[in-house]
Formats: sequence, structure tokens, C-alpha cells
Amino acid sequence: MTDLTTLTELCTPPGQTLGIGWGTVEAALGMPLPRDYKQLADRYGPGSFNDYLGIFHPHGVTEYVSLTGPMPGRIRTRLRKDYDQGTHPVPHDPDTLFACGATDNGEYLFWITDPATDPDRWRIAVNEARGPRWYTYDGTLTAFLTGVLTGQKRVPQFPPSLLDAPACFTPSRPTLVKPPPPTDARPVDTAAIRSWARAHGYTVPPRGRIPIGVREAWERATRR
Repeated sequence: MTDLTTLTELCTPPGQTLGIGWGTVEAALGMPLPRDYKQLADRYGPGSFNDYLGIFHPHGVTEYVSLTGPMPGRIRTRLRKDYDQGTHPVPHDPDTLFACGATDNGEYLFWITDPATDPDRWRIAVNEARGPRWYTYDGTLTAFLTGVLTGQKRVPQFPPSLLDAPACFTPSRPTLVKPPPPTDARPVDTAAIRSWARAHGYTVPPRGRIPIGVREAWERATRR
């Protein structure tokens, strides 16, 4: 029995498989994605487990829960700042952390994207919203969710009340409320990014969205 089968028996998916165009998604991100995540996202769509664990999705109803939106890059930038300045302990190289979900309490779920070319071997990390603790899980995102929702895995950052009710999945609904953007966001000159990327061997489209991986590489290279 696969982890996804166990999860679907535990939490009934909301409808039919979505059939997401993963080639386009991976091109936008500039990196491959784990097979288990693609199956999970196809089967469940955007939403959250137990009204607490939200998974970023290519069809996220706002840019703040979209896997291809700006949040993973912004979160990584904050982690890099903490890492470089020693503000908070970050036990992994921030360049290997890619946010793939968040909790209602403010924790983030990350893929540890090492090795970069073998996403099916990526592990899961969870930070603490207002503290120094980190938790690392040596397995896939689907296995992590299954372990947490069955009570077989205990994440110190998650509240004990998480399992007070039976496991469930709630699809996301569009909302008109948007959280404010980070105050440290800087203006983006997309032409400059494309020029820099081509000069450094990256392939970028002449127009449209710049892959997240390219944007993050440019931010690291030009960070003041």
C-alpha cells in the first residue's frame, strides 16, 4: 500500500484527479518536483489537512499559497538573512530549502532539495513560527502527512489538539483578503534579470514569468 493510498483512505479527496500540466509547472520553477507531490496535488487540489496543514499548490487560490508564486522565494530570502546574520539558527543551507506548505500557526514546511536532480529523495523540514526549533523528517511529503495525521509522527511544533478531530481535507476557496507583502521586497527589473541570467548560462523566456530558480539565483548574486 502506498502512502498516497493510506492518505486517501484517511482523508477522502474532494473530487476527480486534476491532471495538472507538470511540465509547465516545473519549467516555471526551474526545478523538478517529487513524484509523490505531483500525485498528491493532482488527487487533492489546493487546500489544507485538518484545517491546519496547508500545502502549496500550482492552482493555489492566492499567490500566497501558490507553489509557483512569490512566497517560496521570499521565505528563502528571509532564511538566508537569518542564516547569514545569525539571527535565528537555520540547520540547513537556505539555498536547499524550498517552502511547500504552511500551518495556521505560521510554521513552514520545506523540501530539503538535496540532491537537486533527484527530487524523490528530498526530505522534509519544519521550522518554528516564533522560536528556534526545527524538525526534519527523512521521507516524502506524502509520507510525512500520513505519519502526522495517523499520529505515528509527532512534530514538536504542532499542537496536540491537531488530532482531536478525525483527519480531513478542506479544499481552498477564493478569498478577497490578502496579507501585506513583506516590507523588505525590492522592485524587480525583469529585463535586468533576463540579461543577467543569459550572461550566466541560464535559459529564460523572452517574456512572461521568470523561473523562480533563476530569480533566486539573481537575488543571491545581487544581494546588497
